[in-house]
Amino acid sequence: MNTINTSELRPGQLFSEPVYSDGTNLLVPAMVPLRKKDIALLQSIGIESVRTEGILVDSELELEEDTVEVLQDFEQEAVEKAAVFSISDVKENSGPYRAYKNLIEKLNTVFIDLKTREDIEMRMIDNICVQLLNDLRDHPDSFIDYILGGEVSGIELAKSSVNTAILSAMTAQELKLPNHKIHNIVAGALLHDIGMLRLSKGITEKKGGLSDAELEQIKSHPLHTSKIVTKELFGPHEVNLIALQHHERWDGQGYPDKIAGPAIDIGARIVSVADAFEAMVSKKSYRNSLLGYQAIKNLMADNARRFDPAVIIAFTKIIGIYPIGSIVRLNDSSIARVITVHPDAPMRPIVQMLMDSEGNVIKSTQPTDLLADKKLYIKQPIDPADYTADA
Repeated sequence: MNTINTSELRPGQLFSEPVYSDGTNLLVPAMVPLRKKDIALLQSIGIESVRTEGILVDSELELEEDTVEVLQDFEQEAVEKAAVFSISDVKENSGPYRAYKNLIEKLNTVFIDLKTREDIEMRMIDNICVQLLNDLRDHPDSFIDYILGGEVSGIELAKSSVNTAILSAMTAQELKLPNHKIHNIVAGALLHDIGMLRLSKGITEKKGGLSDAELEQIKSHPLHTSKIVTKELFGPHEVNLIALQHHERWDGQGYPDKIAGPAIDIGARIVSVADAFEAMVSKKSYRNSLLGYQAIKNLMADNARRFDPAVIIAFTKIIGIYPIGSIVRLNDSSIARVITVHPDAPMRPIVQMLMDSEGNVIKSTQPTDLLADKKLYIKQPIDPADYTADA
């Protein structure tokens, strides 16, 4: 592990492996440029050095600074004609965003009642399932964008559960499961972590590592969830299986029962992948979020240890190697936003050009299909937070 003084860090630097600020606290993933605010945060809390197993592979200070400034200006302008998600749409409470936020708020109300042990009926969850599936049919690309953008703050458990349910529904649809099965998978995804409500905040919101005893308490949450589903909500057997099994592993090394392979319920296998992806791209109290691209790479590198390979394939088809909303640099140095993925060619999505190879802002163009334009390809992803944080 290499140690680097904070005073030596510069915006735009790239490292071949993740950089950690303190033990397991991720500062930036591999091949993601450092930002001014990353370095400022280290300085503000008195961290004098960072560690990485990698090496400095590039330093793009001037290019990154120019890119951030240009893209910030771009996001400030109204681009209604562009077929691409805009942060301004979120702040104006657009139809898709309003639907997404409404799902989270409704589920959070249910969670509050469960936390205080109020009487809750399974039909309340069923109603949210129906609404989610209807909204997802109308706004699939926007919902993925919101998941990756992390636009809703607070009510983290409800947001994480809705995000997992959206991703699970899309994966189940890609696998062509019957509608009643998809409904139960969505319900299981919405409820999969409610056992956390019965654990202390001192554990669930703790920053840094957990002790062995605390880790065992965390591992008990599927049992708490199962009890809530069966004894308080009187939910279906399939929903209970997801509650119990979403932390089981394909190789049999999961918990609580160490079952393996096809013996794990298909709904639990789907929720397991969706939950893992959502956790990686969402900022938690104990670590920063990963780019969607890096999260997908991590899933694909699993090699049938934790996840069902068939579910990984289906998930990658619906999300893409570069998920919708990803900001990417192309091989000619132009900058674009991914707006549509090709399930059978996930590395060649349809993109909206934002900046040309000379650094000039492109205010409105027809989308570019990288599957049709063979001269262009994606060179690397760029962290959207570099230019949307202040938009």
